[in-house]
Amino acid sequence: MQIFHDTRIDFLGNRQKAIRISLVAVAISILSLILHGGPKLGIDFHGGTLMQLRFESNIQVEEIRTSLGNIGMGSAEIKTFADPREVLIHVEQSETGASTPDRIREILGRDIPNNPFEIRRLETVGPRIGGELVTSAIWAIVAAILLMVIYISARFEFRFALGALAALVHDVLITLGIFSILNVEVSLAVVAALLTIVGYSLNDTIVVFDRVRENLKLLRRETLIPVLNKSINSTLSRTVITSSTTLLVVIMLYLFGGEVISSFAFALLIGVMVGTYSSIFIASPVLVWWDERQTAKKSVAGSK
Repeated sequence: MQIFHDTRIDFLGNRQKAIRISLVAVAISILSLILHGGPKLGIDFHGGTLMQLRFESNIQVEEIRTSLGNIGMGSAEIKTFADPREVLIHVEQSETGASTPDRIREILGRDIPNNPFEIRRLETVGPRIGGELVTSAIWAIVAAILLMVIYISARFEFRFALGALAALVHDVLITLGIFSILNVEVSLAVVAALLTIVGYSLNDTIVVFDRVRENLKLLRRETLIPVLNKSINSTLSRTVITSSTTLLVVIMLYLFGGEVISSFAFALLIGVMVGTYSSIFIASPVLVWWDERQTAKKSVAGSK
């Protein structure tokens, strides 16, 4: 299926502008992460207790906070849902313990007797497990990126791997940066989304690179920039169709998937858009930069 026919967009002609935009976005992301002391980690990583409660009738956050304050948990984070009968209570690691869910259930049942509730979700993570999960998550992302770079180096050339690596790091940093700026928690589901983004972005990049490799053989007299532009234009329909259909599914997940997978869907929403952009405006310009760098080196060596 072809949406665009014989397009001749000069993508590489705008590479300097695109790289500047990306550098600004990455710099803002890194700055936000530094100012916030890293991403806001969810209960999966720093430990604590998470309880989602559904009351029989509408409930006010102030009622719950007052009740929890009687057992020293007044600083607990309490979130509301679209349904005014549901709340999410997050008790930090320093305040949690094996009996925390029982204590919360008991105090709310005592202080709000006329509005019974049921527990719809309960998660308790200890500090040691949380610390191990942080380390495992970081290594999982790093290992995935490195293995993919090795794969591209073996299938194509090192310069292609360099372009893919720049695109992958760009996508992960910007996604984490947006989470940091919006103060959205990073959970294990988000880590899974980041790994999915790495795979999606790489797949998009490989499609372009595969066409570049073919065109380099067919258009031997052409320089690299025209070959890259021709390759991106020839795969443009495939890129737009794949990204659009994926985005449609992810938007539906985000809107109707519920609180449990909202952060996962939000990360994918960012990642699909940024990944599509980076496969065109980051990976390909890096190839041009590397080619120009190698040509300059040969010129210097030849003049000696």
